[in-house]
Amino acid sequence: MSHLAPEIAAFIRVVERGTFVSVATDTGYTSSGISRMITRLEENLGTKLFFRSTRRLSLTPEGEAFLPRARSILETIEIASAEFSDASANPHGHIRLNCGSAFANHKLAPQLTKFSELYPHISLDISVTDQRVDPVSDQADVTVRVGDLDDSSLIAIPMGTVSRVIAASPGYLAQYGEPQTAQDLRNHNCLLLNGFPHQAAWPFHENGQAMRVQVKGRLTSDNVETLLHAAVSGAGIIRLGDFLGASSLASGQLVPILTKVHDTTEQPLTALIQPGRQLVSRVRALLEFLKSID
Repeated sequence: MSHLAPEIAAFIRVVERGTFVSVATDTGYTSSGISRMITRLEENLGTKLFFRSTRRLSLTPEGEAFLPRARSILETIEIASAEFSDASANPHGHIRLNCGSAFANHKLAPQLTKFSELYPHISLDISVTDQRVDPVSDQADVTVRVGDLDDSSLIAIPMGTVSRVIAASPGYLAQYGEPQTAQDLRNHNCLLLNGFPHQAAWPFHENGQAMRVQVKGRLTSDNVETLLHAAVSGAGIIRLGDFLGASSLASGQLVPILTKVHDTTEQPLTALIQPGRQLVSRVRALLEFLKSID
């Protein structure tokens, strides 16, 4: 199957991009050339991988079943090649990156032009979600997350740390009053992220004791950007990462509160990759770039 590596790579790119024309634009092939590569792969497998129509391509059941195997085959070839050659001078290829919206919008997006200039032959597919993901089943090459991680077979690459702040808008504080103790939060509307119940227990140090206060509120979301905008508008109190709230805090749209008692212990920012992927030059290039982002 390794002799079909270009065809397998083309198959995966067609799945990701949706059309032969898009893949041709990315790779320099013609769309008819990409089509012929897919046909050769189908002939070798003895089955159709795509339903073809004038408007769109869609995977057949056989194509759906072959996709994870195709990724695994190509990954094995790439890792083996990386062990015997040094392509680091010119990393190329496609990377699937998954990260949360705060990191994507406030750390990564402003640096993407620089990344493209440094690595013009690497294409990025960035999936953004603030919900829990499985990097293996999602076929992500690199997954960036904040906080403590569950035990897994994935390799964890430290990317830095994130501190947190509790804040509210001046308008909210003027209307409802500023909490003076951690326990006062029980009487306030706190803005919470769906899917992470442990994040509703906010950490504090009061009277020399570590404690957690279980907060609640009338507004939850699966997106931290939505919660940030809600907090700025005066909807409630938010606990957020420093790079997410930096601009709003600097402008005075949000005001930090409970600063003397809030436990601001920094949490790790980590990139997760599947074993072996650190040997692939384009993945190494992306990891080094992510580490360099201020």
